[in-house]
Amino acid sequence: MKVVERYIMRRAFVVFLAALVWTLAIVWTTQVLAKIDLVTDSGQSSLTFFEVAALILPSIIPIVVPFALVVAVAQTLSVMNSDSELAVVNAAGASRWTIVRPIMLLAVAASVFSFAVDNGIDPYARQKNRALVAQSRADLLSLIIQEGTFRKIEDGLFLQIGERLPDNRLGGIFVADSREEGVNLVYYAKTGSVVERGGEKVLMMNDGVIHRKTLTGDLSVIRFTSYAFDMSAFMAAASEVTLLPKDQTTQYLLNPNVNDKLYQQSPQQYRAEVDQRFSEWLYSMVFALIALAVAGDARSHREARVNPLITAITISLFVRWLGFFAASKADEVPQYAYMVYGVPIVASVVAIWFIVSNRTMELPVAWADWMTNLASRFGDGWNALKLRWSRRGTSGQGIG
Repeated sequence: MKVVERYIMRRAFVVFLAALVWTLAIVWTTQVLAKIDLVTDSGQSSLTFFEVAALILPSIIPIVVPFALVVAVAQTLSVMNSDSELAVVNAAGASRWTIVRPIMLLAVAASVFSFAVDNGIDPYARQKNRALVAQSRADLLSLIIQEGTFRKIEDGLFLQIGERLPDNRLGGIFVADSREEGVNLVYYAKTGSVVERGGEKVLMMNDGVIHRKTLTGDLSVIRFTSYAFDMSAFMAAASEVTLLPKDQTTQYLLNPNVNDKLYQQSPQQYRAEVDQRFSEWLYSMVFALIALAVAGDARSHREARVNPLITAITISLFVRWLGFFAASKADEVPQYAYMVYGVPIVASVVAIWFIVSNRTMELPVAWADWMTNLASRFGDGWNALKLRWSRRGTSGQGIG
């Protein structure tokens, strides 16, 4: 590899790492916030929460890597062009391959990394994640030992413990059960405890009442000395781990168990998941080609209506949206499987045509004019706002 090629690869790689870290951090944070109820609702420790949060990371890496790459390539080439480095490379008689080769080597490495994560690490991380979530929901003790808070056990079933007493006893037990259609049951007991009977967990309530209300308005009150509330059915259902097609390993998807109930119900989802995993890794190379077609020419930056970085990201977003659309439809319509592979292939061919023919890939003129006008209005508004604030500050000083 030539010195210039190593220089381009090094610069692009540094920007790629920075873009990848920041993009992963943003996307990962949004995904983690959706799991915060694992701690607030089930009383799990922060360690369990962070373990679940870490297991989310492999699922977003294959999606984020291509976008980090297109940002790195477009930004690197744009800066090099602004510094006239691309013009110097062209004037020195170097072919365009001098710019293309280091970028594509980086893209191939990113594609291999995405493929390894998507097909090797992510399925096991998803399975571990589901097991942790099921375990936390099935942990009855962690749900009820916290005092003074309502806990949703399942849809239509809520429980509150007033206080913890010595000898693992519970005080002020309140249970609201509306799981049975047309009937609302409210249990209240002064004391109780969690006991095991025949290998099953039972909430034993002592000295309490049961309020039973129907849709017709009939209300009955039953007083009891002791009452056993069976929670084992919920615990068994919660602890059961159901693996969806996206949670299965690639080896299993290629040869699923014929007795798998989910496979029997919707075998097309398994085939669609395989197609998505075998096509998703291509987008790193596709986005690199798009960035090269947009920003790889030394002349493109002066002639472009919109910044090359914005153009490359916009085109990449559109291509990726087409890929997501095809993948979502392939679950139900098998013909969309051709589009799953066709989107990255066609986008690559188009980008290669622009590169080979020494053309610059740009947004349509109408889009470019709209984005330019939008940026101009935003800039004018921002300048007006700064001017207003500066005048207000000046007038305030004058009054003082």
